[in-house]
Amino acid sequence: MKSKLQIDPSQMINASLLFFITTAVQIGVGIYGFQSTLYKEAKQDSWISVILIFLAAHIVVFVMFKTLKMHESDDIYGIHLEVYGKFLGNFMNLILVIYWGVVQFAIIKNYTEVINTWVFPFLSPSFITITLLILVIYTFTGGLRVMIGICFFSYILPLWILIVLVYPLEYTNVNYLLPVFTTDFISLLKGAYSMTFTIIGFEAFNVLYPYIKEKNKAEKYVHLGLLSTLSIYLFVLLISLTFFSGDQLEKVVWATLTLFSVVRFPFLERIELITICYWMLIILPNICLYAWSSYRGVIRMVNITEKKFIIIFAALVFIGSLFIRTRTQVDTMTTYFGHFAFCLIFIYPFFLYIIAKIKKIFSKQRAKKNTSN
Repeated sequence: MKSKLQIDPSQMINASLLFFITTAVQIGVGIYGFQSTLYKEAKQDSWISVILIFLAAHIVVFVMFKTLKMHESDDIYGIHLEVYGKFLGNFMNLILVIYWGVVQFAIIKNYTEVINTWVFPFLSPSFITITLLILVIYTFTGGLRVMIGICFFSYILPLWILIVLVYPLEYTNVNYLLPVFTTDFISLLKGAYSMTFTIIGFEAFNVLYPYIKEKNKAEKYVHLGLLSTLSIYLFVLLISLTFFSGDQLEKVVWATLTLFSVVRFPFLERIELITICYWMLIILPNICLYAWSSYRGVIRMVNITEKKFIIIFAALVFIGSLFIRTRTQVDTMTTYFGHFAFCLIFIYPFFLYIIAKIKKIFSKQRAKKNTSN
C-alpha cells in the first residue's frame, strides 16, 4: 500500500473541531470510577496527580505534532512506513491497530458492566454488547464527518450532567482535602500513572492530522481540548474528595455514579440511571473513532472496504467479550492494558520523534551530496 495519503477535500475538517474531539475521546467510562484507584496512591493530594498526568499529556502532544509536521501529508501509519521501512513499519502499524481495538473492547466491557450493575442486573451482557456494536457499525458506516459530528454533540449535550453534580456540594466537607502537599512525589507520580487508561484518546489526532484543513492551528485546539478535559476531571475529583471520607473513597468502585445517586428531585428519582443510559452518547464517538483509527491502519496493509472491516472488527470484539465476564477479569485487563498504553502513548512518541529527526537529517545530507555531485 502507498504510504502517502490522498485526501478528498470533502472529507477535510476544521482544526477547531479538534477541541471537541480531544475532550470527547477522553471523557468515557473511566470518569465513572477513577477516584478510588487515584486516591489509594495519592490520598488527599490526588488533584495534583491529575494535573501532573495532563501536564505530561501536553508535552506528549507537543512532541507528536513535531513529528507530524515533518511529514505534512501523512498520518502515524505513513510515518512508520517512511521511518522504519515496509516490514518494521507494518509491524508497528499492526501494534497500533491492535491497540485501538483493545481500547474499544475495554470501553465496551466496562460500560456493559456498569449497565449490568446499576440499571439492568438480569440483562444478558452479550445483548448489551451486541446493541452497542450495532450502533457502532451504523455510525461508522456514516463516515468520518458523521463521527466528528457526534463528538461535537457528545461534548455539548451532556453539560447538564456536570451541573447536576453541583447538588452534592451541600454534603461536602472541605476538611477532607487537608492537609495539603503531604503526599510524597513518588506517590503523586503513581497516582498520575494510574490515570493512564482514563485520559488516553487524545492520540487520535495522529490519524486525523492529514484530514485537518488548518494544520497550523491544530496543535492549539488539541491543547485547549486537554485543558477542557482537565477542568472536568478536576471538578469531579474535588467534589468526590470532599464528599467521601478517605476510607469510603478507597472502597467505592464507581464514585461518580454514587454521587449521582444522592441527587433527588421532586419530579425525578434515580437520576444516575438516566445519566448511565445517556452516557452511551458520550462513549459512542470514542468507540467509533478508535475503530476508524484501526481501519486507517488496516488499509495500509490489506485492501478492505469499510463495511467489511467494521463487521469483522465488531465480530472480534463480541467474541472477545465472551471470554472476559467477571469484574476481576475486567480490572485485570484494564490494569495490564494501562501499562501498555502508557508505554505507547507517553514514552514511544519521544523515541519516534528522535528516529524521525535523525532520518530527516541524513536525508537532507544525502540530498545535498547528490546535488553537489
